Amino acid sequence: MLGLERRARKPSFLAFCGGLLAAAAIGASAYASHGVSDPLAQSHMNTAALYAFGHGVVLTGLGAASLNRLGRGALYVLLIGTLLFSGSLAGNVLAQWPTTLTPAGGITLMGGWVLLALSALKR
Repeated sequence: MLGLERRARKPSFLAFCGGLLAAAAIGASAYASHGVSDPLAQSHMNTAALYAFGHGVVLTGLGAASLNRLGRGALYVLLIGTLLFSGSLAGNVLAQWPTTLTPAGGITLMGGWVLLALSALKR
């Protein structure tokens, strides 16, 4: 039976993205500690790393799980929110991008968590 379960599993794009986010977060955190001297830039990179790592772990853990349609959609919303939020902060430090997408990313993250919570009620 275990062999059948293993064969029935498909690769998970969400879990793959989660692993990449967590790996990038470790690099961003190291860069913030060793490569950035400006306190505000350090804060932005550390915040970006924290959010990317936390959400990367969630995506890695739940991305391969059997979730209902709402739960799977919630994970995609979390992925998009993380890319907007953390990407905007990291882009500000690395390429002097404006942080105008950061609030949209934060709101998207909150929405993703609400959708994930609602999906838990529909199991």
